[in-house]
Amino acid sequence: MNISEIKSALLKLSLTERQSLLSEIDLKDNKNLDVYSCQESRRELLNNKQGFCPHCGDNKYVKFGFKSNSQRYKCKSCNRSFTEFSGTWMAGIHSKNKLDDYLALMMQEKSLDKIKVALSMNKKTAFDWRHKILASLSNTDTDDFTGITESDETFFLNSEKGRKVTHRESRKRGGKSKTRGISNDQVAVIVTQDRKSTLDLTVATMGRLKKVDIENAIGDRIKSNKTILCSDAHVSYKGFAIDNELEHHSLKGTLKQHVKKGIYHIQHVNSTHNRIKKWIDNRFWGVSTKYLQQYLNWYRVKEKIKNRNDKLKVFTQKVSENIKAYQEYKKIDSNYEKLISTLT
Repeated sequence: MNISEIKSALLKLSLTERQSLLSEIDLKDNKNLDVYSCQESRRELLNNKQGFCPHCGDNKYVKFGFKSNSQRYKCKSCNRSFTEFSGTWMAGIHSKNKLDDYLALMMQEKSLDKIKVALSMNKKTAFDWRHKILASLSNTDTDDFTGITESDETFFLNSEKGRKVTHRESRKRGGKSKTRGISNDQVAVIVTQDRKSTLDLTVATMGRLKKVDIENAIGDRIKSNKTILCSDAHVSYKGFAIDNELEHHSLKGTLKQHVKKGIYHIQHVNSTHNRIKKWIDNRFWGVSTKYLQQYLNWYRVKEKIKNRNDKLKVFTQKVSENIKAYQEYKKIDSNYEKLISTLT
């Protein structure tokens, strides 16, 4: 059959039949990827004594039989037992036979609708799994910033995507704020990166940025003897630099000051701003403010492993390591309430 004959045959299928066919193709494509088992990754980590007890955090534990085909361990410090899934995003998930295919589809950034059809699962379940996985990335790659470090804020329009809005008119595909300039309708995200590609993306506050927001975001990763800070001329960055005894180079955009001494600028950060917004808007049609931090964590890890040939394996290992992931997932609601409380 030639291409035109294949197209003609496909068009004769019903919409459901076409979706089912595409899902089968997706899964066959996954088999060609270097799929790495979540369970295998987690068990390998624990058996090599590189894991920690999810109850007390100690690394002294022994094998303690099996429970429902899961390896159990017993901590020598607190005498409590745990399985290879305890504390991780996989805790409490029943259909563990679908986890590896789910991760493969997620790495291809397939939509929840496509994942739902491909894995024959409820869309709400697919959504919950995504955010359990992303919760695993909250504490990864937190190295200190060294050398010339750029930091600048960008803004996302506050979004209640997925919720019924009653206090205002709903906005189609994001819309625009009714208030010009920076307002409480916008979420401030601090983007910080050094020239060695260490990257941090933090949802900081609603509306205008304050010095305390910068301190909370990157204060513990900045060292006065190791970091040279470059930012715009925002007074909050100046105050932060003084408090932390940092060498600070501010760029005044109103004076078209983009580079100082040929090396001090914030062009890398501004480029990151643009790429993040295009990724979120084009791939997901925007995301809810409630889940914005989770997607920023995903983008950060995506950038870190983008040049790897074994992306799926590395991603699987990263999300399998965090024994506080389930706790982080449960804190999404409270973190959102805390963010909203910053409205002034």
